[in-house]
Amino acid sequence: MSRDILNSAVEGCSLRRVGKGIPIEASTKETKVAATLRFLQFLSLGCWLGAIVFFSFVVTQGAFSLLPTSDLAGALVGYTLTRLHLIGIAAGCLYLIATIALEKSIAAMARPAALLVFLMVLCTVLSQYVVISRMDALRLQMGSVAATAAGNPLRVAFDRLHQYSVWLESAVLFSGLAALFLTARQKSP
Repeated sequence: MSRDILNSAVEGCSLRRVGKGIPIEASTKETKVAATLRFLQFLSLGCWLGAIVFFSFVVTQGAFSLLPTSDLAGALVGYTLTRLHLIGIAAGCLYLIATIALEKSIAAMARPAALLVFLMVLCTVLSQYVVISRMDALRLQMGSVAATAAGNPLRVAFDRLHQYSVWLESAVLFSGLAALFLTARQKSP
């Protein structure tokens, strides 16, 4: 008898409508779209943060310990950082687009996680197109950063910009960790 009741309930569910006249099939499709958008949020943040960690602890340390000169290591790090920044900007835009699509509103950009990701993109753009471009110009003027005396005004300016770059990259990493945590805590709409 209980099996008959269960079968009736299951059959009734397949005919029933959910919410405001939305068939169950449409609701399931919407759930799949939402799941895909949440996946894109996690994928974009996960790739970006993973790339930052890999760059910080593997690429930079490997370059400066394995390459014969610090100028070569700096060139490799600069090349890699530019690619990391491009990946980061694309990942941040993907996250923000997925967030807007998931919430079906531009107002989703006001959520803390989205604001943090926007800050990450802003810091990355600032680092790449302001700080690093100035560092590259100074590197060209010096010829060799390693051979330039620490008290040389060009070297002092380069070192100061390098510190800004590290601060911006750290801000991106910590903002990304916070955004990932907040994204994981968000309930699906």
